[in-house]
Amino acid sequence: MTPLQSSDHVIVVGAGLAGWRLVESLRNDGYDGALTLVGDESYPPYDRPPLSKQVLSGKWDITKASLATHDHVTSLDAAFHLGTPVVELDVGATAVTLADTSTIEGSHVALALGCRARQLRTPSSGALPSLRSRDDVAQLNDTLNALAPGSIVAIIGGGFVGAEVPTSLLARGFTPIVIEAAPRPLLGVLGDEVSSWLARLPSDFGVELRTNQQLTDVTTENGGRRLHFADGSTLDAGAVLGAIGSSLELGWLEGSGLHLDDGIVVDADLQAAPGVAALGDVARFPLVSAVGETLVRIEHWQVATDHAAQLARFWVTGEATTTGMVPYFWSDQYGKKIQRLGHPEPTDDVVRVSGSPEEGKWLALYSRGGLVTGVVALSQPRGLSLSRVLLETTTTVDEALSAAPWSR
Repeated sequence: MTPLQSSDHVIVVGAGLAGWRLVESLRNDGYDGALTLVGDESYPPYDRPPLSKQVLSGKWDITKASLATHDHVTSLDAAFHLGTPVVELDVGATAVTLADTSTIEGSHVALALGCRARQLRTPSSGALPSLRSRDDVAQLNDTLNALAPGSIVAIIGGGFVGAEVPTSLLARGFTPIVIEAAPRPLLGVLGDEVSSWLARLPSDFGVELRTNQQLTDVTTENGGRRLHFADGSTLDAGAVLGAIGSSLELGWLEGSGLHLDDGIVVDADLQAAPGVAALGDVARFPLVSAVGETLVRIEHWQVATDHAAQLARFWVTGEATTTGMVPYFWSDQYGKKIQRLGHPEPTDDVVRVSGSPEEGKWLALYSRGGLVTGVVALSQPRGLSLSRVLLETTTTVDEALSAAPWSR
């Protein structure tokens, strides 16, 4: 690939973390040509993880989550088109059309689209509130401000957002109740055994978790909400939050010529087509691990950041990517920190090598065919960091147990 020149024009579609980090990385790596950032929200780029934590708890004003200060924006010398979504991509012309019918033409287009909160609807409620954006947290805060202290807030879904929100609600004096359809939260992410080690976290923290709940309807009763379940039971709450995951909105890319398959399929350098790349949540990219190469799509903060640096380096230097990625995520839940390295399958074998659920801290290895595929830890950040070496090369479980890097 020919490296970027001063005469080029890079269009970054998506003003979330991946898009913003790409803008920063392009400039930091020496690109001095035209640069345009397009986002469908009207706000400058901001960080989403604090929304369910510091912002919702009241510790931060929403502006503190901003990634783009005025001085920083000025120093990057980029054009901003915010508040108007892109509705069409012309791959051949590397041009995008916005909802207001304006067109932006460039030499390169980076699709950093991110995800949307999956909408939860019931026959009586319509779409229930979710928590993914600045507007979402502002709306939720308005609702909470109108509630009496101690009011029940029902969170439907016990995944990452659904488990992070209760801490913020408790800090504000509310009574969170988490409603989960599965036998345990995070079964489909962490697997049966690891999720079982987390089962006691909510109650230990003073949060009620109800599992195996089949929600059928949400009605409005006496100014509040009533949740109806398949077994005939009900729950009255002052407010309800839907936290059932995320989804992609790629319909506008149908017919563009890009390969769409649960995301935008890209090569090892994040290229989807000549002059067009995808990164972050939306990219389905080849991940090399001890068990081979697979196409994956990972919706985590660190992956978005790493992709931005990788793509900028490739476009600015023209050098292909040679080093592999070790995916990483964390989640603050019920006063504890869950962290994981690698991208194991939930059905992979698991061996706990440190701590125990009773201690409230532990570290475990995932493996498949005797090879280490991941490391997961609860409140063991140092041990997890030291164990990264196990995923940087092919490592057997026996070799991992012998080296025991987590114990150094």
